[in-house]
Amino acid sequence: MARRSSSSSSSGAWRYLNPAYYLKRPKRLALLFFVFVAATFAFWDRQSLVSEYESEISRLENEINQLHGQLRKAGVHLDENPVSSEMLRKDLAEIDPINTERREKVKEAMLHAWNSYVKYAWGMDELQPQSKNGVNSFGGLGATLVDSLDTLYIMGLKDEFQKARDWVAESLSFDKDYDASVFETTIRVVGGLLSAYDMSGDKVFLEKAKDIADRLLPAWDTTSGIPFNSINLAHGRAHNFGWTNGDSILADSGTEQLEFIALSQRTGDPKYQLKAENVIRQLQKIYPSDGLLPIYINPHSGTSSYSTITFGAMGDSFYEYLLKVWIQGNKTESVKHYRQMWETSMEGLISLTKKTTPSNYSYICEKTGGSLSDKMDELACFAPGMLALGASGYGPEKAKQIMNLAEELARTCYNFYQSTPTKLAGENYYFHPGQDMNVGTSWNILRPETVESLMYLWRLTGNKTYQDWGWDIFQAFEKNSRIESGYVGLRDVNSGEKDDKMQSFFLAETLKYLYLLFSPPSVISFDEWVFNTEAHPLRIAPIHDSKGHSTDIATPVVRLFGRKQGKQG
Repeated sequence: MARRSSSSSSSGAWRYLNPAYYLKRPKRLALLFFVFVAATFAFWDRQSLVSEYESEISRLENEINQLHGQLRKAGVHLDENPVSSEMLRKDLAEIDPINTERREKVKEAMLHAWNSYVKYAWGMDELQPQSKNGVNSFGGLGATLVDSLDTLYIMGLKDEFQKARDWVAESLSFDKDYDASVFETTIRVVGGLLSAYDMSGDKVFLEKAKDIADRLLPAWDTTSGIPFNSINLAHGRAHNFGWTNGDSILADSGTEQLEFIALSQRTGDPKYQLKAENVIRQLQKIYPSDGLLPIYINPHSGTSSYSTITFGAMGDSFYEYLLKVWIQGNKTESVKHYRQMWETSMEGLISLTKKTTPSNYSYICEKTGGSLSDKMDELACFAPGMLALGASGYGPEKAKQIMNLAEELARTCYNFYQSTPTKLAGENYYFHPGQDMNVGTSWNILRPETVESLMYLWRLTGNKTYQDWGWDIFQAFEKNSRIESGYVGLRDVNSGEKDDKMQSFFLAETLKYLYLLFSPPSVISFDEWVFNTEAHPLRIAPIHDSKGHSTDIATPVVRLFGRKQGKQG
């Protein structure tokens, strides 16, 4: 068939746009008018249908969430969260394209970190990216792998999660002639395994968590019940670190409650919970009126030793767990004493706060005896998030005061980052009149505390400034810490000199909190999950009896799309 020339085809088409063509043909004019009216009604009808569809979806989703909550309280669990991490309403989910893009960038960073670990340090505790090899910083327990399980799961990295799961099942052994930190092993390994179990429902994780917890338990066999902080995993010999002069550390002794209570709930064996909660009962006996305990506790007498009071290293997560065990326990009468102790301690925290000049930054001092030190660790930057999380438990006026303090402290912590040439925070800061803040120890080891607080504050206030601040920090990590074979810390945040360690908590915490900062709040909802101090979410168990006790948990499948002494590399 011969093709029409472009000119004849064009002239034929143009005649339908000439009004005279229709004036000479009234029937065709009427038909055109009819088509126009029909199309107009169809358009508005479609818009109306879309609006009705969106409204109906919202209504149904609210009903599903309400029913889910009622079922959970009754002890009945669904196979799936009513709103998944990628959200069920695919066509309406990506409301904020900026957050979507940022979330994907964080996910890509996780893949880069994970793939580097797989390539150069598979099965070892941590990657040394510049040396391109692994190091067993925690006795060869696969710390980075176990720490990463729930992050992989939340981000929907199913193949990577399955590969890690298989290693846990086939290769993870705790029969090590190694003196392990009870604290680090609990928060990273027990916490990581329990979180993976809560999300996947795979019992291999629960079995491994029970195995390692059983090896840690003899550490609590002291005259006071305050645990020793180190134990040999093969032989069960427990002791304290030489540099503490025989004392136990406050944070190391008061940061196992979430994990051990959760383990008792999931296994039905109360021994873990009894050991961990006895520590709190012992500390209640010596609890001061300001709620501030020194960082050293004698494990034999159960009394405090003269030492520093701090919300930074060796003190921090003790206070965090007072609040979070109350949340884990459904805020019932049986855990009321945790909340009361926490509120007392928050009054103590307020008594330690000062403001800088000239910029009016709020900061938390350290205290020794009756003297305050104008020093704050970056580790203490978990406090804004903790305060924000606990604010709703107060009356309106006090809640506002606590939330205001949380926001002020978050501003300070963000500026720990912004005040250095690399835009990454140092390990601690000093405050002098007229100088605002000066970096003290100048390394950065990829810590998560500031972005952790930003995630809490964004979720609890809705203020997107916190997302922007988190994005600034993420970009600084990308610029200064990312190399071809993973992520490294900085020996000096002023010069940018790199170290040779990818901390396991970078994958467990820093990247997870950043991912959640740019995700809908329904992803790992605060109503159903509580984070341990290594950012491992533990499902809040339902209440099963009239006294408000949380008992055995029927774990669903969740289809979700140090403080830590981290050693410098």
